[in-house]
Amino acid sequence: MPYLQARDLEMFYEKMGFGEIVIFLHSGYSRGILAFASQMLDFQKKYTCFFPDFRGHGRTKCESLEWSTPTIADDIVEFMDNMDISKAHLIGYSLGANVGLYVAVNNSDRVATLTTIGSSGFCDPTGVEEFEPEWLVENGKQDTINQMIERHMEAHKGNWQEHMRQSARDWRLYPQLSEEQLSSIKCPALFITGEYDQFVGEEKIRHLSSLVKGSNYLIVSNGSHRPHMLRENPSLVNDAILQFLDANSK
Repeated sequence: MPYLQARDLEMFYEKMGFGEIVIFLHSGYSRGILAFASQMLDFQKKYTCFFPDFRGHGRTKCESLEWSTPTIADDIVEFMDNMDISKAHLIGYSLGANVGLYVAVNNSDRVATLTTIGSSGFCDPTGVEEFEPEWLVENGKQDTINQMIERHMEAHKGNWQEHMRQSARDWRLYPQLSEEQLSSIKCPALFITGEYDQFVGEEKIRHLSSLVKGSNYLIVSNGSHRPHMLRENPSLVNDAILQFLDANSK
């Protein structure tokens, strides 16, 4: 299994394909290839695709169980440094979309293009209380607990409660980017939301796009928070992103 030393991490990642580099940034409660299972085959035909597991997630290992969106963004830059990647296309979903925004704001020279799925660019803790470990136990959500134990065992070393607390804490705090910071993004950007995404939707995605000069947005009809996934509209989302990447590739 491929691991890379990045700061204090043994970062797990998957790699496939050939061509310009795309780094996929997964959502919270998920991990690299799981969040982008419906993208792998389409994108590897033309791009070198990396699917890293974030700090605190999946198979990535660290002594500390603490993590945050800005820290993960720094990890991604370190990952790029250690892999000799000078610039990459970033595609992020939910938490990963916020990570991508931080990289684009703070390390603009490293981002060829930015695509986000399921982020308004601003903090929205709607529904976070239902992901606290105490709430899951009290409400008998054993399936979710088992999933978090199995999915992130190597990252949290069996302490699924702390993984969930870190996730809830991050959800409540980030992103903490101002309109001025978001307006500083210079790379080509594509912002995607499902029509019925409870965290984003049309009004918020239009606002985010208005802040980033030259950006485009896509509203996926009948889509939820995960319009790129199986049983929603991955073909439409994949085609839109691939066309965007083709138009902004070397």
